[in-house]
Amino acid sequence: MFIVTLTYLKPVEDVDALMPGHIEWLDKGYADGLFLASGRRIPRTGGVILARSGSEIDLSDYLARDPFAIHGAARFEVVEFSATKTSPGLEALKGL
Repeated sequence: MFIVTLTYLKPVEDVDALMPGHIEWLDKGYADGLFLASGRRIPRTGGVILARSGSEIDLSDYLARDPFAIHGAARFEVVEFSATKTSPGLEALKGL
């Protein structure tokens, strides 16, 4: 499993202009079974995505197609981890 953090590199107004394409890109990631959860960072300096992928290379290739990446509006950091303990109801995250 991967935690992806996005950090905005451009003003929020520029990010907002790219938001419709970013949401479409996110929707495809969910439809493809790649993304598990996503949302804005607080304060609004970027975002966070919880993803599963066969490899970090495949995930990085997908992240490069985000309009935020294409237009240089955000940088991405990817951290891989394996959940070994979860709260009740989230057991399916173990070993992703």
